[in-house]
Amino acid sequence: MNDVDNANITLNNGVTIPQLGLGVFQTKSGKETADAVREALQAGYRHIDTAAAYGNEESVGEGLRQSGLKRRDVFITTKLWNDDARAGIAKEAFYRSMEKLGTEYIDLYLIHWPVDGWEKAWETMAELYAERRVRAIGVSNFQPHHLESLLSISDAKPAVNQIESSPQFANQDVIDFTHAKGINVEAYSPLGGTGGTLLSNPALAAIAQRYGKSPAQVVIRWHLQRGLIVIPKSTHAERIRQNFDVFDFKLSGDDMEAIDALNTGVRTGADPDNFNF
Repeated sequence: MNDVDNANITLNNGVTIPQLGLGVFQTKSGKETADAVREALQAGYRHIDTAAAYGNEESVGEGLRQSGLKRRDVFITTKLWNDDARAGIAKEAFYRSMEKLGTEYIDLYLIHWPVDGWEKAWETMAELYAERRVRAIGVSNFQPHHLESLLSISDAKPAVNQIESSPQFANQDVIDFTHAKGINVEAYSPLGGTGGTLLSNPALAAIAQRYGKSPAQVVIRWHLQRGLIVIPKSTHAERIRQNFDVFDFKLSGDDMEAIDALNTGVRTGADPDNFNF
C-alpha cells in the first residue's frame, strides 16, 4: 500500500501541497489530457500541474470532473504566461485560467518565466492571494538574482520556485539558495525531459534492478528524498500508476550519491537568463 499520507509538504504560508504530482506539459488538449488527469487522480495523485501556455487547462478541469473527486481534494497549479506578464494583465490572465479550469479558486499560481514586467505581475498576484482567490503564489525559472530582486521589493514571499532538475541537471545551487530563503522547490523535467537518454543510463538501471523498481521510479524517489516537489509527466495509464508507486522503498545514501554523480550540468530546457519567448 502506498504511504501517501507522508507525501505532503507544508509550504511557507501553511498550505499543504502533495509532494508528487502529474505534469501535463506537451500533453494534447482534449481527450489525452483529460484521460491522463482522470487516470492519475484515480491512481492516488492529488496534485496536477498545468499552465496557460500548455493550452490544456480546460482538459485538466474535465479530467478533474471525470474523476469524481471533490475540488478541495485536488491541488491545482497553473502559471501566468510571458505575454500576459509583459502586457501587465496578470489579473485577467488569472481569471481566464480559473474559468478554463472550471474552478472557483486556484491552489498555486506561478509566474512562468522571469520576463520584463514580472515585478508588476507579482504585485497583482499578491493582491489575488490577499483576496483569497489563490491559496499560494510562486515563481518558476527564477535564478537566485531574480529571487533576491523579488524579496527586496515585496513582503509577499513566493511559496515555490519551480525549476528544471533531474539527475543529469541537478541544479543544486539554485535549489540550495531557494531552500535557504524558506521557499520550496518543484522539479520539472524530473526524468530528464522529453526525448532524453537518462532512463536508459546503465548505472540507473543497476540501481533500479536492486530495488525491483523502474529507472523512472528510482529517479522520482531520488527527488522526493532531496525534499523536492516533483511533477513527472506521462500520458500512459500504466506509467502514470507506476510513477506514483514510489512510497514503499527508500534509496540508500550510496545510491543517492551514485545518482548525484550522473550530473552533467547541461540543461534540456531554456536558460532563465537567456531565452527568447
